[in-house]
Amino acid sequence: MSTAMNHAGDKPPRDPGRHRGRLVRFVLITALALVLVAVGLIAGLNLRGPVSISQQLNCGSSPATCGYPSASSTGVPAGTVLRTVPGQVSKGTGWHYDSRGFVQVDGAGAVLNDLYIPFNVNIVASGVTISDVHVVAGGPDVIGISLRHTHDVTIKNTTISGIDTGSRRLMTGIKDVYGDSADTTILRNNISRFETGVQLDSGVIQDNYIHDPGYISGDHTNGVMSNGGTSLLSITHNTILNSRGQTDAIGLFEDFNTQASRSVTNNLVAGGAYAIYGGATKAALPTSDIVISGNRFSTIYYPKCGAYGPVAYFDPAGAGNIWSGNFWDATGTVVPSP
Repeated sequence: MSTAMNHAGDKPPRDPGRHRGRLVRFVLITALALVLVAVGLIAGLNLRGPVSISQQLNCGSSPATCGYPSASSTGVPAGTVLRTVPGQVSKGTGWHYDSRGFVQVDGAGAVLNDLYIPFNVNIVASGVTISDVHVVAGGPDVIGISLRHTHDVTIKNTTISGIDTGSRRLMTGIKDVYGDSADTTILRNNISRFETGVQLDSGVIQDNYIHDPGYISGDHTNGVMSNGGTSLLSITHNTILNSRGQTDAIGLFEDFNTQASRSVTNNLVAGGAYAIYGGATKAALPTSDIVISGNRFSTIYYPKCGAYGPVAYFDPAGAGNIWSGNFWDATGTVVPSP
């Protein structure tokens, strides 16, 4: 399974207490949150109270009508002609098909595009770009695209899915295997049939459509998950729909490190035990500079968004932590700070 431990967050949370976090990157995170909230207000979205009659509601069942990522705006663009690996092409500059059953990307600056790859893509080089690629694979421990000790990798306009939603679901769609990859950008991808959609501890995750997870016994289902870290992680304007009653749409957990410098803004989320886990999952590891702002909480699966509620384990007392402008998809009314 893709998580390192069974998260207690699959049950109603205990009060994590008041923590005093660090002030590192406070100005950066706070400024980012204020800019994103301002953008929402300029667009006519009232993030502080009930919406106007003209604002669209109930976007969870039709994200595209409200301007959120969907099948029509993510993944391989319609009409793209793909070459199958290895049948039509087995190598290119900086990458090759390995007969053991995966594609190895080991050349700095490699670019993979217009490919259909029915295997794991394993990236061990930096400066790599994956674009307009369709990755289909599956199995208990199979990863769609794995990152190992990389930096400056971009994965965009790519479709990543398991073979089915059962035994051949993906363990993880995109995974930073060692948690040390830096400056990763994950943009406009369509990710489905997984236990965890994206597992990353720093970088940018933006404009993705993450939906229709798979399941095998023992899974802890996550849309986007971090195991801990203090380098900036931005999770912005994604549609993340987890139809299962556990674990999350967005999960910030302290499995290996404290959670700090996280920006979770302008996402459409639904499902899980709680739609968002806010980082304070261990009392001994205070959180800081976690901004959760302008997110839309849908009730398409559960009356409380998640099976137990919209959010858990967020510490409003942490230094630089901000909960602001989050609202219910069905009514436009504010989701209060936990």
